[in-house]
Amino acid sequence: MIIRRRRGRHEVSFEMRLIKHAQVAREAARRLPPGKKRETLLRQARANEMAVQIEKWITSPGLRPPE
Repeated sequence: MIIRRRRGRHEVSFEMRLIKHAQVAREAARRLPPGKKRETLLRQARANEMAVQIEKWITSPGLRPPE
């Protein structure tokens, strides 16, 4: 039996999905009182924003190997 992975194209880029998730997490955190849940949401938002920056850095033309 072969297990096949379902593959599909995303309509939105990886970067935009990360940015959207960070915005949603920040909005949800804004509505919560200070506490563990709020801090977790803010940490997730920061992690997503950092992932966007790392993705931009990795895909920048300055890091391409010489041809």
